[in-house]
Amino acid sequence: MIEAIAFYLFAFVAVAAGAMVISARNPVHSVLFLILAFFNSAGLFVLLGAEFLAMILVIVYVGAVAVLFLFVVMMLDINFTEMRQGFLRYLPIGGLIGLILLVELLVILGGWQLAPEATTAGAAPVPAGLPNTHALGELIYTHYVYLFQAAGIILLIAMIGAIVLTHRQREGVRRQRVGDQVRRRASDTVELKKVQPGKGI
Repeated sequence: MIEAIAFYLFAFVAVAAGAMVISARNPVHSVLFLILAFFNSAGLFVLLGAEFLAMILVIVYVGAVAVLFLFVVMMLDINFTEMRQGFLRYLPIGGLIGLILLVELLVILGGWQLAPEATTAGAAPVPAGLPNTHALGELIYTHYVYLFQAAGIILLIAMIGAIVLTHRQREGVRRQRVGDQVRRRASDTVELKKVQPGKGI
């Protein structure tokens, strides 16, 4: 009974927070609602017995991604009024993508109802009685090790691409020159002047 109440509470708050992420006018509020949605999703993972996934969700998404979003939104000078003016222009393509996602979700849910055995077909065997983290590691590092390595390579390529895009030569961009900063001396930038009494500015 308590688990059912907790599930409905976490699920309701997560869905409501997700709706507020896309409907809040203030982007800072959107990021805060996103953090709330992540915490409630972690609570749902705990109810499912997936404590490792819950902690990863909190540490990675709340502790890194959402906080990064929050700092970017708060520190960048973004003209949100100008951004909202193009909302109607992108509404048709956004509605089309949303419709495609809705159809895909309905197909998945329909497949669970019509053929529940399809969800376990081809699944890798996991020994019974293992803790959640142990079972997850057993699957990732044995049966899906090549897919896991491929995902790591894709993330590495994305990281290298972001570094290359950041360090490309662009006109009007001030770059940091570490060598010039190290060689800089106080005599190069500071000049002492002796001001006579009564002759100051």
